[in-house]
Amino acid sequence: MKKTVAVLFGGQSGEHEVSLASAQAVIAALSPEKYTVLPVGIAKDGRWLVGPGAMSALLAAADQARLPAGAGAGPHYPEEHLDEAEDEVTRLSQHSLPGVPSVARLLPPGVDVVFPVLHGPMGEDGTVQGLLELAGAPYVGCGVAASAVGMDKALMKAAFAAAGLPLLPWLLLRRADWQRDPQAAYAAVEGALRYPVFVKPANMGSSVGVGKAKDRAGLELAIAEAARYDRRIVVEQGVPAREIEISVLGNETPESSVPGEVVPSGEWYDYNAKYIDGQSAIHIPAPIDADLAGRVGELAARAFQSIDGAGLARVDFLLDKETGELWINEVNTMPGFTPISMYAKMWAASGLAYPDLLDRLIDLALERKTS
Repeated sequence: MKKTVAVLFGGQSGEHEVSLASAQAVIAALSPEKYTVLPVGIAKDGRWLVGPGAMSALLAAADQARLPAGAGAGPHYPEEHLDEAEDEVTRLSQHSLPGVPSVARLLPPGVDVVFPVLHGPMGEDGTVQGLLELAGAPYVGCGVAASAVGMDKALMKAAFAAAGLPLLPWLLLRRADWQRDPQAAYAAVEGALRYPVFVKPANMGSSVGVGKAKDRAGLELAIAEAARYDRRIVVEQGVPAREIEISVLGNETPESSVPGEVVPSGEWYDYNAKYIDGQSAIHIPAPIDADLAGRVGELAARAFQSIDGAGLARVDFLLDKETGELWINEVNTMPGFTPISMYAKMWAASGLAYPDLLDRLIDLALERKTS
């Protein structure tokens, strides 16, 4: 009997467009013989759209929002583009909480499982997961606590440290403290770490708002940029490193794929290198020895369990080119999810094709609901 899968995409974070690409791939790969797909889109202004026209409406709005530099104050969603699929879209925004549907209206009757292909805050961070818990809906991926910890780099690092996982030195800055006394913030960084350092918003993905600072001037710019996205800022020690990634799949007994390596086109793997210039190299499997590959897999499973992960995650490591030390960087609880994204490609190299991976994730969601 076919299952009805509600694919949830878009969202209000800076990774909205990444989510649209991931969701398009998921929707296209879900077998029509096994599943009935219900698209559910969230516009950047918080409106929920349900039905076949949801994706086209958000794509049209995203195209319109790409204004020339200086033409406006940021992305917006013109009413005409969200209205053009009116016959195919049910709006879920006229409720007591503006932009947020009541739990009773969130899922039409007959939905068996929700696949939240949302990246970044207000989607990957436990907020939507909490709403789905209230709705009593099985959903793909990590639960409320794991999603929240996996999104927040400072909380994530605290969980890693408690689990005894290898971490590079780092510290947390608060935007309010930096604004009140920027010189003290810069001195705190320079007292704890050495240049270069990486500066990141605590809650953001896809390298949005992330900067590398090689000196005081670079640090000032990087903190200012990160502060645009979050009131909490993580500053990490930079090392000359290879970037090793691995995919994790499972609930109570997670499995790891073969690891992969990303060789950035630029100095590091920033948003441009990930999504725009197309020049970064990917090696799957990673060219590392079997013992190191086994250690990456073992540490990835431990990292996944340290945040109480479920369903899936991609775990990223830094391999010091000079010392050979392996450092855990982060867990991404809803990584990019197209067939050419690292998460799926590493599973494909491990013998699990993209459509079969989706089947496994849906089964894991249903298993978790009944366990």
